Amino acid sequence: MVTGIGTMDGKSYMFIGQQKGRNTKESIFRNFAMPTPHGYRKALRMMKYADHHGLPIITSVDTPGAYADLKSEELGQGEAIAHNLRTMFGLKVPIVTVVVGEGGSGGALAITCPNKLLMLENSVLYVASPEACAAILWKSSQAAPKAAEKLRITAQEHYKRKIADGIIPEPLGGAHADPVWTSLQIRLSITKAMDKSCFVIECLNFGQFEFSKKASQWNLKENAT
Repeated sequence: MVTGIGTMDGKSYMFIGQQKGRNTKESIFRNFAMPTPHGYRKALRMMKYADHHGLPIITSVDTPGAYADLKSEELGQGEAIAHNLRTMFGLKVPIVTVVVGEGGSGGALAITCPNKLLMLENSVLYVASPEACAAILWKSSQAAPKAAEKLRITAQEHYKRKIADGIIPEPLGGAHADPVWTSLQIRLSITKAMDKSCFVIECLNFGQFEFSKKASQWNLKENAT
């Protein structure tokens, strides 16, 4: 989990994000963007710091999920994720989340309880990976494409269902084809989202409640076939 205070257009923000790494060495160092309880508790400390000092929070999501090893379970992985969710609902500063790659299950949700949710054009957000879903429901990894369709994981699907508040365009070939241009689009989208965010505490909490409600109100019958 990478955190820090930064500025955009003269305004200060708390940045919290997950980072996968661009090569094998970096990926191993970053644990392939699978946070441990230490990472989530680090994010929690930074969110509380931001709330105390009145800093709006920007979170960047790119994880296949929380690290699922024995040590993480012993250290309270589930409790750490739940504590983050509970705390984010009570923060008095606006939160904007950007899904820049994949947002996997509770590993993503632990820093994804925003007033505004933005997703890169080719990003995905899911409760379980298509491969895991296929293995559970159809007992075969060959059913992953079918699972992906049923899960409705794309930015377009989330925007259609009003879970995501906006889609950030990517260059031809994906964000990595032109990182500078993509970064500019992300910056513009965040600035616009922050300008539209209601800074009244009741509005902030209502916005997070609406995000949670929309994310949970899936048509289960429609997705069970």
